[in-house]
Amino acid sequence: MDDLDERIEAAAQKRTSAELEFQSADRELRELLVAGRAAGLGPSHMAKLTGFTREWVAKIAPDPKQAARQAALKRRVTGSGS
Repeated sequence: MDDLDERIEAAAQKRTSAELEFQSADRELRELLVAGRAAGLGPSHMAKLTGFTREWVAKIAPDPKQAARQAALKRRVTGSGS
């Protein structure tokens, strides 16, 4: 195996490691955003903390109260759940 082959293999291993680290950090951030919404933090506030858009934060961590309201409204409109 020549030097180029070794460098390619090393770069591939480095990329795989970085991808796993990214996925772990992403999972942690998403869990913290959900916990933040449950604690009453708004998406605009968390967007400022993370540097992501408010829309992305709201998509990842929707308002837990809003989901309950939407489900209740749907039950009332469709008449199901009685």
